[in-house]
Amino acid sequence: MNSDNFRMPARRTAATATAVALAAAPLLLGASPAHATGGHGRASAAVLRAGLDVSLLHHTADVPLTLSLNEVRAPGDADRTALSARLDGVNQGRPFSVLRADVASARATATDERAEGSVRLTDARLHVPGLPLLSLIEVGTVTARATCAAGEKPEAEANVLGAVTVFGKRTTLTAGGPTEVRVPGVGEVRLDLAEHRTTSGTAAATALRLKVSVNPLRLNVAEVTGTVTLAEATCETPAGAVEEETGPGEAAEPEPRESAEPRQEPAAEPQGTRGDLAETGGSSATPYVAGGALALLLLGGGAVTLARRRRG
Repeated sequence: MNSDNFRMPARRTAATATAVALAAAPLLLGASPAHATGGHGRASAAVLRAGLDVSLLHHTADVPLTLSLNEVRAPGDADRTALSARLDGVNQGRPFSVLRADVASARATATDERAEGSVRLTDARLHVPGLPLLSLIEVGTVTARATCAAGEKPEAEANVLGAVTVFGKRTTLTAGGPTEVRVPGVGEVRLDLAEHRTTSGTAAATALRLKVSVNPLRLNVAEVTGTVTLAEATCETPAGAVEEETGPGEAAEPEPRESAEPRQEPAAEPQGTRGDLAETGGSSATPYVAGGALALLLLGGGAVTLARRRRG
């Protein structure tokens, strides 16, 4: 008897609790969590990039020579240590060495948080057509790095370490401006050392940039002009932003209502009170008030039912 009397109210109480939970569910599901949007960054790296015009001695023709070594874009990784080229009318059609190095590596990585390009070149010897035995330049260690991380300022750095030799002459490079080396009967080279630049979202670094003008008069080559870049790295910061939505505990405060008492002096109605309520039909707290009222109503109904059964 007693067991039956107490079991029925327990069932109704459970049903009431379930109804309250269902009524509150839309309020909880309607709150969106913070989320991030964006895309991967970008990065590139190259050990060598050359654009040269080669004039032939016995022909009125210019032969372009465009080539690169270990040029990669994210994701990419390369570590070839030698580069050769072949030009019609040069070196009797045989390949000639352009660059040889003990270490020549380039790497580029990019994710939605970080992008980075890096280059390392060690004990390198660069040649141009017409000068098979004399190196245009020899360098010890050359590095370049560009880093772009989300939420941080991009960074770029480039270094030339160890001895630098141009046309067989030991040369001291200065960061304050270009260095020019002239050798009579051979040519001249202008070197720009360790260039780097950054913006709010990008970075770029170049260890050495050479402007070449050579007149070797050998191997059917009359003149070589153009530019050569050693160790270049670039990056672009990943795009993205965090968007936050208002949660259940972050509802806007109810807007003040206009007083029912007559005003003593006419005054302009405060902005964002009645006008806003007329347009929207209520404030952002309205769903929570309605949910609370429904829960109270269901609990009250359960209490009335329990009281009637006890009297019966």
